[in-house]
Amino acid sequence: MGRSFVPVSCSLSVNVNAIAFLRNRRDLPWPSVEGLSRTALEAGAQGITVHPRPDERHIRRSDVTVLRKMLRADWKDREFNIEGYPDERFLALVEAERPDQVTLVPDDPSQATSDHGWNFETESARLKGICARLKSGGMRVSLFVDPDAAAPAKAKAVGADRVEIYTGPYGGAQDELLMQRELEKVVACGNAAAAAGVGLNAGHDLTRENLPRLVAALPNLQEVSIGHAITADALSFGMAETVRLFRRAIGEKA
Repeated sequence: MGRSFVPVSCSLSVNVNAIAFLRNRRDLPWPSVEGLSRTALEAGAQGITVHPRPDERHIRRSDVTVLRKMLRADWKDREFNIEGYPDERFLALVEAERPDQVTLVPDDPSQATSDHGWNFETESARLKGICARLKSGGMRVSLFVDPDAAAPAKAKAVGADRVEIYTGPYGGAQDELLMQRELEKVVACGNAAAAAGVGLNAGHDLTRENLPRLVAALPNLQEVSIGHAITADALSFGMAETVRLFRRAIGEKA
């Protein structure tokens, strides 16, 4: 299934959507999505994540091709993850580009960002067919799920290789008690993933400050996908130093 990689306890995948969103404010080629992706990889990021949407308000179809070619040519040991809602247009895109991982999210095209997981009660039959289709092309499939302990077994049942827990409520919590309650939900879901035999990813509103607690509580956490906080911190520290700071936050030596 796909390419093999040198494992680390938890991998950092840099989501470059916010970089593309900033670029698209002008009809200019900067900031460079490819250039900053290279900088992130040179600083030790284990992968690059993109989430193309139909209106191309940030990542464009052309960006996906450029990044795939760059990774395959120069960074064969790193991962390419494409997120998106699995309509036929998106499925055709990932089948053409063949990323290492496809993360399926239940987004409405008008949403600013992903904010909920799949409803397995209504979508299981469709997801089962889509998972089988993507896996037949050699791609790992991850399903975006709410921090619900019942979700990983349902994802496993439709053929997912991994789940990505939506960590927005945890990451966005400003009150310590609320943060702890939300963390407990995430940890229960992560433990359920281990019990169900599915891999575990996490993403949304994760920062240098809240990552260490999450990683320490989930030894089976394989990947975090982070874009907004990395892009924001890069304004202060630069992309390379920001990636190194986030790598330290997940327990890597950087």
